[in-house]
Amino acid sequence: MSEDKKEIETNNVDDARREFLKHMGIAAGAVALAGSPEAEAATFQEWFQSHYELMSEEEKQEAIARLETRYTEEYEKKVTVSGAPALEGVLFGYALNIQKCIGCRTCVHACVQENNQSRYDPEIQWIKVLKMEKGSFSADKLDKGYPETERMGDYGLQVGGNAYSPAGVSIEDAQRYYEPEQVPEKDSFYMPVQCHQCEKPPCVKTCPVRATFREPNGVVVIDYNWCIGCRMCQLACPYGARRFNWGEPNLPKEDMNPKTHYYGNRPRMRGVMEKCTFCLQRTREGRNPACMEACPVGARKFGNLLDPQSEIRQVLATKKVFRFKEEFHTYPKFFYFMD
Repeated sequence: MSEDKKEIETNNVDDARREFLKHMGIAAGAVALAGSPEAEAATFQEWFQSHYELMSEEEKQEAIARLETRYTEEYEKKVTVSGAPALEGVLFGYALNIQKCIGCRTCVHACVQENNQSRYDPEIQWIKVLKMEKGSFSADKLDKGYPETERMGDYGLQVGGNAYSPAGVSIEDAQRYYEPEQVPEKDSFYMPVQCHQCEKPPCVKTCPVRATFREPNGVVVIDYNWCIGCRMCQLACPYGARRFNWGEPNLPKEDMNPKTHYYGNRPRMRGVMEKCTFCLQRTREGRNPACMEACPVGARKFGNLLDPQSEIRQVLATKKVFRFKEEFHTYPKFFYFMD
């Protein structure tokens, strides 16, 4: 990208965000809430820094140094913030064996620990596991329709008795909150859902300040310091994969994972969005996502979609694969499969 073009894009993005902050009065409020002169200066610098992608290398290093200093003091441990770029020649994809998943939520808890998610008030989890029960039609419900009594018949003239029962396995009747004594439960199937890292992400298109965007390796990321908290991306996501920090996140010092990435698991703040990033602080170092490593039944597969020999490519070539909500044409890189 030429310097002239980069300068024009920088000005456009900067102007959009500053115009929003001016009308909302957020900028003034942020500085007013700061305490000491040092804290006030740091707050000012963070709120008015440019979009990370449009910074010079020197500005990026200064931004990272500020964050490392603040996090180290706040959590009383040495915290690193990586700025490692997206890997070249890689397009990350994920596949989940819905036939193997037992609904234990081990992946959920591993994700929370790895990615420094708020533990309570608000409690934030990037992965949700949906429980689906296998249903059938019942003769006992034939006369349980609506209305119960009608001159033309008492069998449910408008609504049949089996109308609200799941037929087979239906996502429409899925439960997110379940607390069984043991999993898997009889006649139950489980479907974990997280960010699907779409090739045509609607969340990116709706962001008015380009705080969220798709990187070259296919992962959709968020610049938390650039996010204005309008939640347009959350409304646009058909998978319900984005989380908003309504309050100040609660992350105990002893639980904080000190190895972070600017676009990944570094601590977030009140009023910004967050979501799954395929654990980019790990995958950019050649490691697998935490949820994949934690799965006790090996239901999760991850890898480079451009490598014909990768495990995920083998899954796509040999298994019964489907994408969730294909009708939205977002072309997700998160796949579900069965043996």
